[in-house]
Amino acid sequence: VSQQRAVAGQWFHRMPAASMMPFRGVARIWSPARQLLAVQVRGKHALPSWATVDPDAMCSSSPGIGRNLCGGEWSDAAKTMDVIDPMNGEVMIKVPDTDFSEIGPYVERMKNCPRSGLHNPLKNPERYNLLGEVCAKAAQEMRKPEVKYFYARLIQRLTPKSWVQANAEPTITRKFLENYSCDQVRYLAKSFGVSGDHTGQNSTGIRMPFGGCGVVTPFNFPLEIPALQTLSGVFMGNQITTKVDEKVQLCVEQFLRMMHHVGLPKTDVDLIYSRGPVMNQILVDGNARMTLFTGSQHVAEKLCSDLKGKVKLEDAGFDWKVLGPDPMDVEYVAWQSDQDAYAFSGQKCSAQSMLFVHENWNKEGIVEKLAEAASKRNLKDLTIGPVMTWSTKRFMAHVEACLKIPGATLAFGGKPLTGHTIPEVYGAVEPTAVRIPIESLKDPECFKVAISELFGPFQVIVDWKEGQLPLVLQMLNGMENHLTAGVVSNDIRFLQHVLGNTISGTTYAGIRARTAGAPQQHWFGPSGDPRAGGIHTPEAIKLCWSSHREIVYDFGPVAADWKGTQS
Repeated sequence: VSQQRAVAGQWFHRMPAASMMPFRGVARIWSPARQLLAVQVRGKHALPSWATVDPDAMCSSSPGIGRNLCGGEWSDAAKTMDVIDPMNGEVMIKVPDTDFSEIGPYVERMKNCPRSGLHNPLKNPERYNLLGEVCAKAAQEMRKPEVKYFYARLIQRLTPKSWVQANAEPTITRKFLENYSCDQVRYLAKSFGVSGDHTGQNSTGIRMPFGGCGVVTPFNFPLEIPALQTLSGVFMGNQITTKVDEKVQLCVEQFLRMMHHVGLPKTDVDLIYSRGPVMNQILVDGNARMTLFTGSQHVAEKLCSDLKGKVKLEDAGFDWKVLGPDPMDVEYVAWQSDQDAYAFSGQKCSAQSMLFVHENWNKEGIVEKLAEAASKRNLKDLTIGPVMTWSTKRFMAHVEACLKIPGATLAFGGKPLTGHTIPEVYGAVEPTAVRIPIESLKDPECFKVAISELFGPFQVIVDWKEGQLPLVLQMLNGMENHLTAGVVSNDIRFLQHVLGNTISGTTYAGIRARTAGAPQQHWFGPSGDPRAGGIHTPEAIKLCWSSHREIVYDFGPVAADWKGTQS
């Protein structure tokens, strides 16, 4: 029996979330079967000691429970929200539904945080060492196989994506923690000095925190984005209140519990489960000194107005890729374009939204190869999955709107998925592309439709010819958002021209250029907007989470024969 359980546990460990669907159906009738299977998994992957949920066992009869954190204390709200399983619609988590009447403690904590922060180069510098040590211990914790599995599996349950995609988040988060271990946190606050005009005078530039700040992030990266931005704010001396999309916030709650386990002070970060307007009220009433927002452009603009510009944004991403005049490595480029457009069902702010295909690439059959790659995606391995913010009906309506553009054709896809139990509130659609002649996009109304962001497995393919590069550049710069881009070419002069005349914040250039998959070692964020924020790098952390302060020291001595003259 033990041998059979071991085999079953190994098989269960390798199963993608979609393969769990039969067991989730069984769990509704006989939940002990599911719990036994979860126990078998834990034979291979023990639940971390700090974890309060089991991602393999969450179901309607045994839901995961989320809790708020304020002032170092975990608590509940008067009401709860149900979070459904995106693969079958059953309730799998219950989280606090914090009301406006319950936000007082959050507001007071944010409002009363010192403007000079919890630490800065002149106050409590010991905390730089503490946080470096915490990062080292947290990275070590995340190297444990059971911890990596825990996060990847929890992510996969909350936002169904392939096992490779789900594993990427804990890996990047762990590498980020390694990057900021030991002395690296204090290096973020490195100062510089300039000599003065006379003996005893010099000026020193230091990085200062803002005080009480906010982090608001979306559903698509439930660990990486909120974890990295929250810690970045703490590194620079800020006290952070974090809110993630309530459908996935359980992941960052577990991350904070892990951070407390390795020594992060429990009062450094508050965490609230709530509807968007409730968090908005906390930020306004608490006079948030800075808020990092990742998400839709509509909400970004509202926050910017409500918070009087005290924001950094990594808002909506309608991202482009241009295939230049020199095709090569066609199979690779087709594979990368499929990954950029359809990995995690296109639900990345860096997803490839518009692909400009030079006529030379069409001679190589690039679109046909892309269609072939996209056709292999399926629910079984979650290389395609639920669309969390667009229903199937709404998705198809946008496809139809694009097809009404003169000359537009359906390149591939365009059909709802079948044979699944994904609830109607979410979308379930094949990877889809609509092909549009570049001449049709000269019409402003057609262009507006074509560049409307669909946060799902959809892209627009635009054909262009030699001599039309000025028109291509006009369209690239006419888009509202400038987050990521790819210029696929090894033609140096072509690259220089395109790169020199565009502004996307994270641009990949060369024959292996992509739009998505930003690792922890380079800047990721938009450009062309003074509110633009970033993530990962020291430059991003300092830009978002601190401000420059100049201290001019002037100790003298005053000359014995000094005489002052009024002016």
